[in-house]
Amino acid sequence: MDDLRILPVTNEELILNVATMAEEIWHEYFPALISEEQIDYMLEKFLSFDSIFEQIQNGYEYFLLIHDYTFAGFAGVHEENGSLFLSKLYIHKDFRGNGISSKVMKNLIELCKVRSLDKIWLTCNRGNESALAIYKHFGFIQTREQVSEIGGGFVMDDYILEYPVK
Repeated sequence: MDDLRILPVTNEELILNVATMAEEIWHEYFPALISEEQIDYMLEKFLSFDSIFEQIQNGYEYFLLIHDYTFAGFAGVHEENGSLFLSKLYIHKDFRGNGISSKVMKNLIELCKVRSLDKIWLTCNRGNESALAIYKHFGFIQTREQVSEIGGGFVMDDYILEYPVK
């Protein structure tokens, strides 16, 4: 997919674009997995303008994914202990199945090589079968399970997946 641009999120306008897209994607995709109340809580806690701004101040990097001049999704990463934590990778429903995730993964692997990072790891909801299948297709391996209280009476019930960078 040569018509995909990966744009670093470097200003408030781009942060607002990520937060707006997150709200649309989450309300479309996640009602099958978690309640609307948990979606709203998690959007405010992790993907609101203020939370993204704060994450970037604390070393997270966000990228807008642009396909044919249209925002198609976004990713968020953070270096931790010699590895890359893929905190977020969300593709808008109109662009799923177009190879965007594959292109992003290739870019993240190259980023790891340049930065001498040994793996990419992520958390994925145990019930998110389509995302789990995609990550397994990319070569991620499930290494453990994690249940985390995130406040508001909500928990995240996830698998931890890892991709060794060679």
